[in-house]
Amino acid sequence: MMRSLWTAASGMVAQQLNIDVISNNLANVNTVGFKKSRAEFEDLMYQTLKIAGSVSGDNNRIPTGIQVGMGVRPTTVHKFFSQGDYQNTSNPLDLAIEGEGFFQVDVNGESMYTRAGAFKLNADGTVVTANGYVLQPQFTVPAETKNIAVSETGYIAALDSNGAELASANIPLYTFVNNAGLDARGRNLYTPTEASGAATEGVPGTDNVGTISQGFLEMSNVEIVDEMVNMIVGQRAYEMNSKAIQTSDSMLQMAVQLKRG
Repeated sequence: MMRSLWTAASGMVAQQLNIDVISNNLANVNTVGFKKSRAEFEDLMYQTLKIAGSVSGDNNRIPTGIQVGMGVRPTTVHKFFSQGDYQNTSNPLDLAIEGEGFFQVDVNGESMYTRAGAFKLNADGTVVTANGYVLQPQFTVPAETKNIAVSETGYIAALDSNGAELASANIPLYTFVNNAGLDARGRNLYTPTEASGAATEGVPGTDNVGTISQGFLEMSNVEIVDEMVNMIVGQRAYEMNSKAIQTSDSMLQMAVQLKRG
């Protein structure tokens, strides 16, 4: 059986994954705090038919050998944590991180991390995410609160009509050695892995930790034009690999028909 059939098939599978990743990026173009991904690939093993540098029959060294590649496979889907654009909302519970860092939220007793700062108040007045996960440390706004103020350094205060503080707390940010190693869990949440390293708590605005901007949201870092171009390239690569399979099939068909000739 011709190698090209399996080689081209591996190329089609790889480009299918590539399109899947691009589609997810485009689907989340308006998702708050979303970080785009890129599929990365590597070539497979090679069949060596002639070794480079080997001695030929007349004692001459062969300058180049013959190696035939066996296709491609995915190695990773890399997530990029570059800064997304900011959107001014004027909502006091919308918080954007400028620079490095994540908010910590409690998800059924497990600590998870997010860049999406679109927080809400639940029935108890506690600051939570849209899914009801409590921002850590927990901060509850008294019923008589008229305004909520959050400083760049993460100091949050509930104020009455006269501007007096009714309750206050400090919101820390958490950083990782390798953001790309985080495990994406959906719902804009991440959990640490052995690759990302443990979370390091920091004060916003110190030790390379980002600051917090109240009344803003960090949007997705997906660039639509780049994704559309990548999608066209991926589609053409898929088409070329399918054409290689059709060509291989035609060559096999011609070989089968030789007997009839």
